[in-house]
Amino acid sequence: MLPQRGAQTFVYECGNEATRFELVTRTGPGEIAVWLPPQFSRPYLVLGQTRAASGARYEGDGVLLWTHGAEALLEVDGVRQKPCRENRRRSIWEHAKLSGVDFRAVGNEPGWTLELREGRQMRFIYDYGQSEVTTPCPDPVTDLAARRTVYATTDDEHQLTVTLSGEPCADTMSGEQFSTTVMVSLDGRMFHGCGRPLH
Repeated sequence: MLPQRGAQTFVYECGNEATRFELVTRTGPGEIAVWLPPQFSRPYLVLGQTRAASGARYEGDGVLLWTHGAEALLEVDGVRQKPCRENRRRSIWEHAKLSGVDFRAVGNEPGWTLELREGRQMRFIYDYGQSEVTTPCPDPVTDLAARRTVYATTDDEHQLTVTLSGEPCADTMSGEQFSTTVMVSLDGRMFHGCGRPLH
């Protein structure tokens, strides 16, 4: 089921403080892929969709998953687990990973997102999602001593340079920690942010 056009990915946090675990799902036409934690002895399943009065219900191999908005109900071998609630931020990152993105970065003021698919595509969305530049992914130039990698490309419309530095970085709004400091230059306009490899 990966990667698939139109698929949606959700990361749910289930249980309470003592029994918390993460449930990852990815929808497809009439089915859902489910990644369960090790304690369930079924790390990966594809469940078929069944009729539901509301939300979406999936069943198979002793597992029932019923999703409704940001909540999910998980039952394994007849035992209902504690409630599950979507972690939207984690869902976005996991969706990128399962969609084939190798590296993802974000920045603020104005909000932007960068997705690199090695050898395939570089996608930069900026101005709070209002503008986008997508180009073939250029070959990187890496300076191991400086712990820096640069992707630079120019076409008829834009000059785009992405610099990844192996320095820790904290998101300026959320405080979330990242392994890589990212600088994007688009036609001379600079964007600063943080990112991490997804594979």
